[in-house]
Amino acid sequence: MSKMKYITLIIVTTFVMGVAFPVGKVGLEYSTPFFLMGLRFVLAGGILAIIVRKKPQPTKLKMWGKAGLIGLLQSAGVMGCAYYSMHWISSGESSIITCTNPLLVIVLGTFLTGAKYRGRQWLGVALGFIGVVVTFGLQLNFQAGMLIGFLGAIFFAASTLLIKQWGAEFDMMVLVAYQMLAGGIALLFLGALSEHPHFTFTTVSVVVLLWLIIMGSIVQFCLWLYLLRSGDPAKTSAFLFLVPVFGLLSSWLLLGEKVAWYVGLGGAFICVGIFLVNWEGKARSGGRLVRVQ
Repeated sequence: MSKMKYITLIIVTTFVMGVAFPVGKVGLEYSTPFFLMGLRFVLAGGILAIIVRKKPQPTKLKMWGKAGLIGLLQSAGVMGCAYYSMHWISSGESSIITCTNPLLVIVLGTFLTGAKYRGRQWLGVALGFIGVVVTFGLQLNFQAGMLIGFLGAIFFAASTLLIKQWGAEFDMMVLVAYQMLAGGIALLFLGALSEHPHFTFTTVSVVVLLWLIIMGSIVQFCLWLYLLRSGDPAKTSAFLFLVPVFGLLSSWLLLGEKVAWYVGLGGAFICVGIFLVNWEGKARSGGRLVRVQ
């Protein structure tokens, strides 16, 4: 993939991810969080499953299990936590916490998969995380919303590594379809146990749901999985630091959530962090030098 294509797809994907937070919060005025996310992913996964029905399907029970586990982490875990956290925090704040994922990808990748990254890449992730904190206004209070959002970031990191590990076994769009279906079914079940599920039909609620299904699910997940499979998961995930920027700006435009001066300062830290993590270099592995992709 050319660098221009890669960067373009990253910007489109992170923009769609960022906008999904305020759009989803609008949807919460008409539905409960787990039920809304369950509808989103069951419908999106079902539509995509029909579209890809002629593509190579999982042939072994183990493959179905892998797709299901990715769905439980990626669709149910990440989005369930992100949207549930909005009971306590703003959509912009939820996007910031959820997208601490890149730091966790490098940490988990180092300890669980033996991936090797140079010091400047660790510095880049650290600066990106500092940027997130600054963008948050240096007010990271350990409340329920923040902790739930951070749990979603952990799920995000775990699913990122599993997609890189198992993704080659699947047709990309088939994996997207079935992981969304698995996550959506889990969210509907969770909603039935913990909520009083409802969805109020209005023009706004239907538009929100359609946007979440088409752009926020089918388009977003296909692009994200394609990017993960085409490059290093830690480097690709580093660009998720752009999601809070798009999330905050779109929350300001759509919901009137305030954007303070320190957002610009935090954005500068984030950009420097992304540059350092993605600056091409070499890393040591097994006593020899290998290129970090």
